[in-house]
Amino acid sequence: MKRRDFIAQFSMTVVAAGVAPACLSDIVPAMNKLPRWRGFNLLDFFSPDPAHRVQHTTDEHLKWMRDWGFDFIRLPIAYPYYLHIDRTKNISPEDVYHINDQAVEEIVRLVDKANQYGLHVSVNLHRAPGYCINAGFHEPFNLWKDEVAQQAFYFHWNMWARQFKDRSAKQVSFDLINEPAMREDMNDQHSPATALPGELYRKIIVGAAHAIWKENPSRIILADGNHVGNDIIPEIEDLNIAQSCRGYYPHAISHYKAPWANKDPEHMPVPVWPGQIGNQYFDRHKLEKYYQPWIQLVQKGIGVHCGECGCWNQTPHSVFLSWFGDVLDILTAAGIGYALWNFIGDFGVLNSGRSDVQYENWYGYQLDRQLLELLMKH
Repeated sequence: MKRRDFIAQFSMTVVAAGVAPACLSDIVPAMNKLPRWRGFNLLDFFSPDPAHRVQHTTDEHLKWMRDWGFDFIRLPIAYPYYLHIDRTKNISPEDVYHINDQAVEEIVRLVDKANQYGLHVSVNLHRAPGYCINAGFHEPFNLWKDEVAQQAFYFHWNMWARQFKDRSAKQVSFDLINEPAMREDMNDQHSPATALPGELYRKIIVGAAHAIWKENPSRIILADGNHVGNDIIPEIEDLNIAQSCRGYYPHAISHYKAPWANKDPEHMPVPVWPGQIGNQYFDRHKLEKYYQPWIQLVQKGIGVHCGECGCWNQTPHSVFLSWFGDVLDILTAAGIGYALWNFIGDFGVLNSGRSDVQYENWYGYQLDRQLLELLMKH
């Protein structure tokens, strides 16, 4: 479908914002409308440039996940990965519509392979046209301010909806955009991120949802919480759209010394749990308070999942496990599933590179057995 044809057809199909054609109650349990999916984020298509791909998920990896009792993967994708563009130049608004069919097929193959191992796949635009929480790529427009970016966003989701039109709700869901926030300087990693105006976020969610539901009215859709995934989205509670929280609170623990998340990582106070970190005291009670709005969503009959959680490898391992055990306890008690960021790498169960872990050799990988057992317990 050409860009102008999509925009013309799409403009005729969007209906009143309060109308949602999907019916989650037909396909998921009554308590949390989402299954308590448990698994990992896979970073095969995380980079905007295929030449910088750092992970290649294999059948062996998927088999391990399944055999360990997990049933879910989240697939964060940078949309330029599957574009046919000149990567020596800044991307243009028209380039956003140049889909590389071979790259799309590569993504579809991984989804199909995961499904064959009984793993549900949540396809996510980690970098969407006009927005990403991370810097490192020139965007041709701003998703929150430019209508042309919003139309491109709907186009991409309609394309993915057509690709997976015949996949069941048990196989595939869509996570619209990773960690939305308003940021004045999109290319400054440390520019303050504030919450989006709720009605603006609703408008964009509804537009993408209708671009998806016109292909498959039963597709499960998740919207990441406002303000970098931290805040629930009251403005869409009337829609049949689930919401995705994060398992990173407090950042003083989860992102200790992370250079992309802190202006002065080397001078951060050493985290403890529970206890005083800098000028703040953190404990399980504070965690429960943080998650209370999300638990209330579940009680209202709205699906909730924790799309990302975990801890970078500089936090002392004992502190990480103690804190993360409380996070998982709270989520589990509420019937909320989770996806660890990531499977292999700095946050993962394999090859995390921590200096204070007695790793187990697992078919050539370094396995954090304590972390794996904590996850399997929940």
